[in-house]
Amino acid sequence: MSQKVVPTHIDTSKASIARVYDAFLNGKDNYEVDREVLRRVQTVAPEAQQLAFDNRGFLIRVTRFIAMETGITQYLDLGSGLPTAENTHQVAQRIQPESRVVYVDNDPVVLAHGRALLEENDQTFLTSADIFNPQEVLNDPIVQQELDFTEPIALFQLGTIHHYDGNDYREIMQAYIDALPSGSYVGVSHFLDPQTEEHSMLARRMEDMFVHSPMGTGLFRTEEEIRSMLPGLELVDPGFSLCANWWPDGPRIKPLTEVSYCIAGAVGRKP
Repeated sequence: MSQKVVPTHIDTSKASIARVYDAFLNGKDNYEVDREVLRRVQTVAPEAQQLAFDNRGFLIRVTRFIAMETGITQYLDLGSGLPTAENTHQVAQRIQPESRVVYVDNDPVVLAHGRALLEENDQTFLTSADIFNPQEVLNDPIVQQELDFTEPIALFQLGTIHHYDGNDYREIMQAYIDALPSGSYVGVSHFLDPQTEEHSMLARRMEDMFVHSPMGTGLFRTEEEIRSMLPGLELVDPGFSLCANWWPDGPRIKPLTEVSYCIAGAVGRKP
């Protein structure tokens, strides 16, 4: 097996959110420090990888819904992460080939991979910006050039804002929503504290492992806190739900793992 070449600008002494997710999804673009985060969380939740699988499944189903049901062909995907199976542009463009997808990330590994992705797809774009700074993203030249803000846009903040530990997460989402035209859709997924005796303790133990790991982030917010990130939007049926329960692909045969009760999401339409 060939040795992985580490680009000089990538600090492999610190875990990266994108690479940790890649490790959770059994990807190959991660380092020992990233796998250490996975192992730590697995000590309190052996099925911790289900968080990432539920989030990825949610992204795929939300993208399919947008592409098939809404007529929207513009996507702003915040915190795109590393290319894995079934990314937003692949799902959307399979259904609506004219779909344009702008990914935003500022992880050097993601940007390096993304440039390779761009070479083969002239409807997909990647730009470097801080997704928790809406003005930086919205004023980015690629975002401005490739998306038409007079027409509806699908904005995704999926599996991302739980890595933001400030108290102004509502204001961040409000700024994005304010910038979108009527008829746009916003998708959010987030680590959840279910506030039940059965699952809250697991959520808080996973949070403690994430926060005190080499990654240092991963907050489990309540339903009320997550709903507050979608101000003024009309939630698409079934509304706020566990990611695993948002339009599943078929009947459920196996019971949900305990971990699946700790990640939730919703999609809302801007009137």
